[in-house]
Amino acid sequence: MDFLLHHGITVFGQWISIAELAGQLFALAVVFLAQRRTLWTWPVQVGATVLLFAVYTSAHLGGLATRQLAILAISIYGWWAWSRHNDPVFGIVVRKGRLAERLSMIAAFAVGTTVMALVLDALNASWAPWPDAALFIGTLVAFAAQGLGLVEFWLVWLVVDAIGVPLQISSGLYFSAAIYVVFAGLVIHGWWSWNRSAKQVRAARTDKALTPSN
Repeated sequence: MDFLLHHGITVFGQWISIAELAGQLFALAVVFLAQRRTLWTWPVQVGATVLLFAVYTSAHLGGLATRQLAILAISIYGWWAWSRHNDPVFGIVVRKGRLAERLSMIAAFAVGTTVMALVLDALNASWAPWPDAALFIGTLVAFAAQGLGLVEFWLVWLVVDAIGVPLQISSGLYFSAAIYVVFAGLVIHGWWSWNRSAKQVRAARTDKALTPSN
């Protein structure tokens, strides 16, 4: 891993380690795969977490580094959940979250960010504890919702991107910041795609319920 961290390329005057380049490209691939609701989303995510854990540890971003470990655990759960909730027509079954689920996501993000920021500050584990904590908790909320097939997980990613871009720039991780900007566009398309699929699944189930059985 030291080789990947200390060797890289220079793009537009900015040096990018192989670990950061490969990790962010893997993460970018995850967005494409998630849009298509394929199980390959999760093993590719595992590869990204290993590389980015090393990158963020070396950049002294404790929150972002720690979240890679949590993402690894959630990726294993997501892989299992998607393999059990598959639809022969639409792929992974997706749906809009209920009001209680949406409120739970908001509460988890707010409370989790506050607690994590205080922990990072107390441990001197991050130079920017609040945005670092928000990225950590936001990622957990997004991946947990993704594992459940909730359309709203894309909206959580938009919040993460909005916080992540300036933090990455301030940390000197310019390539990662650029990738976050690309993420934002893909996330918007992903939200549209999943929202459409949720409507199709709901319509198919309604038609089935209204069709009289023989």
